[in-house]
Amino acid sequence: MTFRVGVLYDGTLAKARRNVDVTIADGRVLSIEAGAAGSEHLRRVPCMTPGLTNAHVHLEASGEAASQDAWSRSTPNERVIAAVANARKSLYAGVTSVRDLGCSGGSAMSVAAAVAAGKLDGPRISAAGAALCMTGGHGWFLGRQIDSPWEARKAVREQLLAGATCIKLIATGGVLTQGAVPGNAQLTPEELTAGIDEAHRHGMRTAAHAIGTLGIKNALRAGIDSIEHGHMLDDEAIELFKANGAYLVPTLTAPTCILEHADDGKQPEWALHKARTIAEQMQTTIARAYRAGVKIAGGSDAGTPYNFHERYAYEIELMHRLLGMSPQEALHAATAVASELVGGTKGTLAPGEPADLLFLESDIAANLATLYQPLAVMKDGSLVFDRAG
Repeated sequence: MTFRVGVLYDGTLAKARRNVDVTIADGRVLSIEAGAAGSEHLRRVPCMTPGLTNAHVHLEASGEAASQDAWSRSTPNERVIAAVANARKSLYAGVTSVRDLGCSGGSAMSVAAAVAAGKLDGPRISAAGAALCMTGGHGWFLGRQIDSPWEARKAVREQLLAGATCIKLIATGGVLTQGAVPGNAQLTPEELTAGIDEAHRHGMRTAAHAIGTLGIKNALRAGIDSIEHGHMLDDEAIELFKANGAYLVPTLTAPTCILEHADDGKQPEWALHKARTIAEQMQTTIARAYRAGVKIAGGSDAGTPYNFHERYAYEIELMHRLLGMSPQEALHAATAVASELVGGTKGTLAPGEPADLLFLESDIAANLATLYQPLAVMKDGSLVFDRAG
């Protein structure tokens, strides 16, 4: 099948191509050629991009206002049902790959396997399983609590056995666990080093929840592949990012959504207080890291309060608005860069690559909001969502 495309962004920072024919065959991009007069095409597409990659989601969470309380009141079966629904919502919104960074009972791994087997609609899913945290630390209620380097290694092996394809470690406190202070380091450098080394031995990439300055640097020095959040980073951390080639996934949407709904009266005050503290630093520090050349990968922390899986476009908007990225640079962070981190696909629109495509009704350079309502979504060459019916 061939599509006549008005404006094509390939996921890189190369100049957008105009008036091209994109041909799909056997689930992959066969060719991208200048549009020829009289050529046959299936339909006209005003703007086309690669499918999006969200490098930080929690599929079993659905944006509940009080996350810890909502989790404690849900059953394992209810969490699986939510994960199935949120995987579908992500895909239909144009997200064709995700990295799930923390679930309970292996829910994300189960959904990932079902999607891969063609039993469910959803994006490709790389799942971390239970996050490794200190006893009583951030996310303890759904994580794997550890208290030594050897326990860290064992916990990694447990997630591998359960089907995990990446590993998450909790380096600092966080917003959504009562009593956990975001600026305080949690897992020790020795525990981080052991867990990261064990994961790398098995070919799994690693991510660290790290908000506070010391915890960010502890994780970077231990060899982490990506820092999630990173809101209190400093100049030394920026240099460590660059020296190690580590990625920063800023999850701008998470604290932004919490504070946008601060007056709803449904969120605990202790969470709002922590989110306000983070937001005071977030824009300045992350923008400084971006300007310094740190690799920024798109990831929204979908599932946190009011942060819905089908609204990944908001993270792209915030990278543009808060960090000063151009629309194309923000798209690049949410496609090629995020895919480079997550693995599985390159996140680019090029011959030989999987036909994961987003059909849009206008050029993102003029209207980035067009990402919120795609005309159609293609995954592996099949139209999985089409507003035209």
